[in-house]
Amino acid sequence: MTEQSPAPTFAVSVLSSLTQIAASDWDACACPETADGGRPADPFTTYRFLSALEQSGSVGPGTGWDPRYLMVESDGAVVATAPLYGKGHSQGEYIFDHNWAHALESAGGRYYPKLQIAVPFTPATGRRFLTRPGHEASGMAALVQGAVQFGAENQLSSLHATFCTEGEAIAGEKMGLLRRTTQQFHWLNQGYADFDAFLAALSSRKRKTIRKERRTAQAFGGEIRTLTGDQIRPEHWDAFWRFYQDTGARKWGTPYLTRDFFHIAQETMRDDIALVMCLRDGRAVAGALNFIGRDALFGRYWGCVEDHPCLHFEACYYQAIDFAIRHGLARVEAGAQGEHKLARGYLPTPTHSLHWIADQGFSDAVARYLKAERDAVGEDIEILTAYGPFRKVTQEEQP
Repeated sequence: MTEQSPAPTFAVSVLSSLTQIAASDWDACACPETADGGRPADPFTTYRFLSALEQSGSVGPGTGWDPRYLMVESDGAVVATAPLYGKGHSQGEYIFDHNWAHALESAGGRYYPKLQIAVPFTPATGRRFLTRPGHEASGMAALVQGAVQFGAENQLSSLHATFCTEGEAIAGEKMGLLRRTTQQFHWLNQGYADFDAFLAALSSRKRKTIRKERRTAQAFGGEIRTLTGDQIRPEHWDAFWRFYQDTGARKWGTPYLTRDFFHIAQETMRDDIALVMCLRDGRAVAGALNFIGRDALFGRYWGCVEDHPCLHFEACYYQAIDFAIRHGLARVEAGAQGEHKLARGYLPTPTHSLHWIADQGFSDAVARYLKAERDAVGEDIEILTAYGPFRKVTQEEQP
């Protein structure tokens, strides 16, 4: 009879600061794909990004995002981590649960505080249950069990893991979590040689509209440059901070990120960034911030101090497509919301999240809602895709 090895044991810790874990241990779980010297799948769960949020005061005391990072150890080695936060509100999440909060509180319950496994202020899909290779299933199970136990012991209403991968969503549902499906608009690179090759795939009317928008935007009286790495200078962040403040004040009341975040990003993340700057008479008048992943470009923020027709479309969408084609990236994720992106070549794509709700009755009600919502989202994606901007391939054109 073959003697079986004992099952591994896991110790789960809750950390109030990333300084309590080595950057190498965190990144070994968050981005093991960088072992070949390449980029991470996305930079948002890397130690440098999450640390920039924490060091800059964008998360932490007074923000409603209280770090409660999870760390799982086995035989003295860190094998899994998760960016967990205690939340006092539902802002900066982009998969909205305001109606859930209202329903529970109307019934006499307390929705806040809650727990959130997420990248703050970042509606980009990526791994949320971060594991070393070889520990994917056991590491995720330990993280889920640890987060739920922490929520239950502290009498918190719920746990939410937002913008997780589809694989994580399926695995989490099997563990008893509620699975939610929402949607965004992503541009997909079909091996286009250049922007004109992309346009050739569109219907004639959409192609003409985009060309007109680009001509209109380029006529704003200046130049548009996309800067990366050492091309980005501190003065560019001074300008972008003005743009970001204006957008943040209009959308959220106050900006989510502090000025120090951009200072730290200049020091530690400039190689992860593609910064589009619109310059007129030597002055930056508008800009868009993108983060570069291994196979994708992630559009994050836009702002301006002057209004020019179509400049938003050019800086946010068309410059991003140009960049992705030039660098061989598979897709552009242009952030949350916006059916107007459909006409510009961005197609509806499902996004995923997982949820645990302590109150069983309320959990059952949410589960019924999520089933109906998934069906509706699926139908919506199918309809929007059919009405997309791409020309219909005739039978003669099919391979």
